[in-house]
Amino acid sequence: MFPAVEDLREWADALEGVAHVLAPHFERAEPRQRAMRYLRGLLSSVERKNGWQLAEWAGETTPDGMHRLLNTAHWNADQVRDDLHAYILTHLSDPQAVLVVDETGFLKKGEKSAGVAPQYSGTAGKIANCQIGVFVAYATAAGPVLLDRELYLPTVWSADRVRCQEAGIPDEQATIPKPTMAKQMLDRAFAHGVQAAWVTGDTVYGGDSKLRMWLEGRQQPYVLAIPGNQRVGLTTGAAQVVAHWDDPIWQRRSAGEGSQGPRWYDWAWQALEFRRLPEGWQQWLLARRSVSQPDEIAYYFVFAPASVTLDEVVRAAGTRWQVEEGFELAKQEVGLDEYEVRHWQGWYRHITLAMFALAFLTVIKAEARKKGRHSIKGRLKI
Repeated sequence: MFPAVEDLREWADALEGVAHVLAPHFERAEPRQRAMRYLRGLLSSVERKNGWQLAEWAGETTPDGMHRLLNTAHWNADQVRDDLHAYILTHLSDPQAVLVVDETGFLKKGEKSAGVAPQYSGTAGKIANCQIGVFVAYATAAGPVLLDRELYLPTVWSADRVRCQEAGIPDEQATIPKPTMAKQMLDRAFAHGVQAAWVTGDTVYGGDSKLRMWLEGRQQPYVLAIPGNQRVGLTTGAAQVVAHWDDPIWQRRSAGEGSQGPRWYDWAWQALEFRRLPEGWQQWLLARRSVSQPDEIAYYFVFAPASVTLDEVVRAAGTRWQVEEGFELAKQEVGLDEYEVRHWQGWYRHITLAMFALAFLTVIKAEARKKGRHSIKGRLKI
């Protein structure tokens, strides 16, 4: 089924609204117009969203203009990101939203791309030559969008300032631990008025005590995965604690819908009393056990008001999978990983415009569902 003419007009009007938001970031008409052509290209059916194909789609004979937009044109990707926050809050604000911190790999050849190095990539499922982007996703009933991004700089890069200069990496840029990057992005989101019922993330982030304590200081509920050897108290690891739990404590719950239906697991939790917390708040050790393979157990720390229920915690924990859906959508639909830039600034600019394209697509889909109109599948052709 093709979209109705009325839908196409509304989508075009909505995209003009995005153009109005972005326009003040460009002093000159040429980069301003090209930025919107770039954004439209990301939303189009172009097979690959790189400079050559986006330029061809926009009717340009060479990719030089698209490369200038990403590499040398005068505009600030962080300011565009801040407007992205405002755009998402205007159209997708959800008091039950979950902020998810996670990373994704961008597989690369060669050694010139900023931050590229042999490192573990979940995209590849192994150590591979790649860049790693750390993201904060905003998971809502309308779907996931990406709020913020940082490019991880391995120590092999920060120790080689000549190499950094060649890739356009700022002189002051050092290697920052991924949980610290997540904290910085969450702090920016909160400062811009983003509110969330929960923060969640995998063991890279949940295993960091500084991040957890910072969230507790803000009285921000979280469900953060931790490794099995994470200390619970002074000496005992999480896996050791859970190994002594009796069978009656486990309760079967769905962690949300997956590609093959509900994700059923057995869950159990135990309140922790090792340190003082704000009045009315509680910390728990939570465990998730596979139904088919009971030896497969995941562990979490939970921080929330003492009145929270296990069902609420399980739903929050299950929401973490939405970030994977967000990465998949961003890569498949708006070319998040299809850039061909090597410099630090170029990476941030492409990624930020792709994030805006994903947010626009999510808003359009949400509006269509509200009106019971055409079901949008795949890419928009605007």
